[in-house]
Amino acid sequence: MKARVVVTLRSGILDPQGKAIEGALKSLHVDGIKSVRQGKIFDVELDAADRSAAEALLREACEKLLANQVVEDFQVEIP
Repeated sequence: MKARVVVTLRSGILDPQGKAIEGALKSLHVDGIKSVRQGKIFDVELDAADRSAAEALLREACEKLLANQVVEDFQVEIP
């Protein structure tokens, strides 16, 4: 089973890397971009029996390693 985990900074947390990307796009004359926030995407292959087991396994992985829950949120996507 394949899944995707998307990790993003929580609202209100400063994103210096996103600001740097935003500035670089402006210096390259890419107009019309209001703001940029960066995040992480993990594509994961699972050996899980069913969808609920896969989601539980991914949530555990996020809580223990993939996401810093103090400043980041995560979303588990299983197609």
